[in-house]
Amino acid sequence: MQIQMFDEMNASPEQVRAHYQAYADWLAQQPDEVMQARREEAEMIFRRVGITFAVYGEKDADGSGTERLIPFDLIPRIIPAHEWADMEAGLVQRVTALNRFLHDVYHGQDIIQAGVIPADQIFQNAQFRPEMMGVDVPDGVYSHISGIDIVRAPNAAGEGEYYVLEDNLRVPSGVSYMLEDRKMLMRLFPELFTEHRVAPVAHYPDLLLETLRAVSPGHTAQPTVVVLTPGMYNSAYFEHAFLAQQMGVSLVEGQDLFVKDNFVYMRTTRGPRRVDVIYRRVDDDFLDPLAFRPTSTLGCAGLLDVYRSGNVNICNAIGTGVADDKSIYPYVPKMIEFYLGEKPILNNVPTYMGRNPDDLAYMLAHMPELVVKEVHGAGGYGMLVGPASTKAEIEDFRQAVKANPSGYIAQPTLSLSTCPTYVESGVAPRHIDLRPFVLSGKEVQMVPGGLTRVALKEGSLVVNSSQGGGTKDTWVLED
Repeated sequence: MQIQMFDEMNASPEQVRAHYQAYADWLAQQPDEVMQARREEAEMIFRRVGITFAVYGEKDADGSGTERLIPFDLIPRIIPAHEWADMEAGLVQRVTALNRFLHDVYHGQDIIQAGVIPADQIFQNAQFRPEMMGVDVPDGVYSHISGIDIVRAPNAAGEGEYYVLEDNLRVPSGVSYMLEDRKMLMRLFPELFTEHRVAPVAHYPDLLLETLRAVSPGHTAQPTVVVLTPGMYNSAYFEHAFLAQQMGVSLVEGQDLFVKDNFVYMRTTRGPRRVDVIYRRVDDDFLDPLAFRPTSTLGCAGLLDVYRSGNVNICNAIGTGVADDKSIYPYVPKMIEFYLGEKPILNNVPTYMGRNPDDLAYMLAHMPELVVKEVHGAGGYGMLVGPASTKAEIEDFRQAVKANPSGYIAQPTLSLSTCPTYVESGVAPRHIDLRPFVLSGKEVQMVPGGLTRVALKEGSLVVNSSQGGGTKDTWVLED
């Protein structure tokens, strides 16, 4: 059966979509040798600046971790203003409901009492933190930085429809690539930005700092914000350093912080300085060795007590992971209706839950057609893409699902939309997704666009950088 695909640029082989027309005309005039030279220039600059990520589990000859460039594609993904307006409204709605859910989970638990979500889905979730029960966080915001993964696929009418694939509410990464991709394309092809009215994204660090300051505990008019990193060996260390530099705040590791008199302080060359807001890029388990993992050297001893007493804010909040677990994802549309009294603007991908007997039977019977995911998996790992897997791989996954049904969900194999991409053989369609970054403080706001990830392997649906994916600049056109 031929799978129908939605091409972002071309309505048909003969017709370019209106919002891509000016760009398509420009692209047709570019000699291949010029595009190839620009591609090499981009790689050289990214390597010189140090825009890399670490690949866990891979080692170089000297035993150190593998550092890779995330491939950058020269051809942007373009979104017209009206489509972005609808998507933005859907993102604001979704993140607002998720924050309401997190507050409810750690306070009154109305959604459980109403029977909307089974209690065991929350209390037996590995990301649920009992330590957060009854803790009031500033403005009730738990996920201050949310990376919502959006895909586009043909609907029944054959038109491209946006779906939410995943909610990333713990320590979502990738925004530095969104910013650097824009800078790179403006450097390589400045003429494109005089011919197109592309909405800016460069002010994201300003919005991020504004958001973080807005949720300070309120002890001072000039709150001290820091970015907490696990250190230089973390896969996203470049981004941690980049964002701290762009915001003009300190990049710290756990050893740079200490607790005294129920406040958090940062060691500086001028003596201790009190910290009001910690933008943490460290997972919950490693934040406080006194409360979570005793062997952790990445956090700060006593941090949880200071947080619970309201003398420091941690962004994102401890315990946000309970809302972005794949086993909770199917309930988000119901959350929107429960907390906001609204119908979801952005739909979920239809999802089968292994914990439901009927869904499990369907999953086991149709595994070659489905994408099956571990509920705690991430980064493209712990999943089976049925149509691209061997019979042996499918059978191994089937046995794993039978052994632990509640540990898996399954979804139809969506034909992710394609976008023309500059690859070795020239311009060819490749599958893409989109991660907009939603900031929640006194208000919910975002820059127009996000990180477009592209599966560079022909036919591949896996866009993750750890699985060989690349990135594109994302243009939202202004009216």
